[in-house]
Amino acid sequence: MTAKPEILEMRPKITVVGVGGAGGNAVNNMIAEGLQGVEFVVANTDAQALSMSKSSRLIQLGAHVTEGLGAGSLPQVGSAAAEESIDEIM
Repeated sequence: MTAKPEILEMRPKITVVGVGGAGGNAVNNMIAEGLQGVEFVVANTDAQALSMSKSSRLIQLGAHVTEGLGAGSLPQVGSAAAEESIDEIM
């Protein structure tokens, strides 16, 4: 009699990344609603906004470029902040 092969249950790995103030708010809402089976990451240049996050994984973008403040809706500042933090992002 042949033994049944072990069947491994495969589960998808889902990561939600909230970027900026709106992304952080979206993640906070998902956590508050009790969304399960998802890893949450929040990334922001604004240190104060990050401190309000309910996510356990936080990435402060461009701490030196922005000095912990927001990017001021300036794409070039946001880009420079992301480049500064590329190792943390990856």
